[in-house]
Amino acid sequence: MANQLEIRRLLEEVQKIATAGFALAFHVRFTTPTFLFQTYSKEWLDHYSQNGLVMSDPTVAWGFENTGAIKWSALTEQDSMNVLTKAAEFGLKYGTVCGVEVDESRSLGSFARADREFDAAETATLVEMMGTLHALTADLKTISPETSAALRTMSVQFTHS
Repeated sequence: MANQLEIRRLLEEVQKIATAGFALAFHVRFTTPTFLFQTYSKEWLDHYSQNGLVMSDPTVAWGFENTGAIKWSALTEQDSMNVLTKAAEFGLKYGTVCGVEVDESRSLGSFARADREFDAAETATLVEMMGTLHALTADLKTISPETSAALRTMSVQFTHS
């Protein structure tokens, strides 16, 4: 229960920094995350899904291959399908992506703003929160079935907020 409350609190803090939304994928196995939290607009999520953009998204590729953080603007050369340009058309003009890997478990998060780049302090905070959220969601074997179900419900709530 304490983990669930802390996860919710941290997600609310992330949302305050990433004012245009975020997508967080925790403990990705093959290509499927254990938990997925998304707050991007429904219009962007629908467009992204309907056009299969995950396969060509440079932020996803970077997050799978790296740890730490990078601004979306540094990934434009890897964006052959113009995913970031399309995101900007939906108000996701500035962003950063974070990759975390601990004990061979990978999580990644992509964060957006409409008004400006994330500053260094915000980026450091997002990296720290990703690490904490990665740890809080790491060991599902020690989470009660009730807490696991509540976290999955939160995931749906954040995905379709």
